[in-house]
Amino acid sequence: MKSDESIPTDTRILTEAILDAIEAKLVGKREVARLTLAAFFSGGHVLLEDIPGVGKTTLAKRFAAVMGLAFGRIQFTSDMLPSDIIGVNYFSQKSSDFVLKKGPIFTPFLLADEINRAMPKTQSALLEAMEEGHVTIDGVSHPLPQPFFVIGTQNPYEDVGTFPLPHSQLDRFVCSFGIGYPDADAERKILAGLPSSPSASASVHLTPDAILALMEDARTVALSEAILDYLQAVIRFTRESGRFVYGLSTRGALALTAMTRSWAMLQGRSYATPDDLIAVTPAVCAHRLRFVEGVTSAARIADVIFASVQSDRPLST
Repeated sequence: MKSDESIPTDTRILTEAILDAIEAKLVGKREVARLTLAAFFSGGHVLLEDIPGVGKTTLAKRFAAVMGLAFGRIQFTSDMLPSDIIGVNYFSQKSSDFVLKKGPIFTPFLLADEINRAMPKTQSALLEAMEEGHVTIDGVSHPLPQPFFVIGTQNPYEDVGTFPLPHSQLDRFVCSFGIGYPDADAERKILAGLPSSPSASASVHLTPDAILALMEDARTVALSEAILDYLQAVIRFTRESGRFVYGLSTRGALALTAMTRSWAMLQGRSYATPDDLIAVTPAVCAHRLRFVEGVTSAARIADVIFASVQSDRPLST
């Protein structure tokens, strides 16, 4: 890896360099990559819900490579056990003692592919790791590498052989979104085999210490009283309007706050604005809120929320 001195001091310059490098392989999906980057620096995890073949795995692999993180992948199946994920203690005849065989979860970057194909018991093996950064095996806690980042994927239209994620599992993901089809120009470049940005560097190597420092920068982004008022108006609306089956939990509210801060940092600012909150709300709320009357989408959730609280929107930060 390169030394810390090679990292641009301006966060926005660094952000754009990272996005350029990702987009060189994932053509035309810059905003998807930006949301993933915001989730990463917020300290959360991402759930990608989309049909097969639109680039979910490509995004995960490319993101890990650009960030210089060791990449691990678990292909979830219905016969998988929790020990297949976190590991197991086995008796070694050589040492005449029990030895820990670590599972694939012991990696800085984990792709949990088709997570909804695993049994609920196996899905729950990720809960402790995603929330607390460690796993417990036979009563002993084992820390995971830091940073630790999970991208989970699932096909929302697949029913056969799947086990829907319970709300407790969904809530561990800071945000959820799809990748979608590429636009006409991007698809033409894909079909022609052309990169989105031929001049983009192959990777932007960051040391773990540099990454953790950026995560700390995201946590310290300032929230003015006006922004906190706006945040609380959004949170209160989800709980009290009667439009949703249930509102944002405290964990969901903290996720919205963390993503707002992280998005602001990616813009090169040390303070958040209303537009930062508006930008991340669909992805943070998509998997947490369900309309009472039925049809739910990230865009519709955001439209309803902000149309209702717009009159209370602060004019300044």
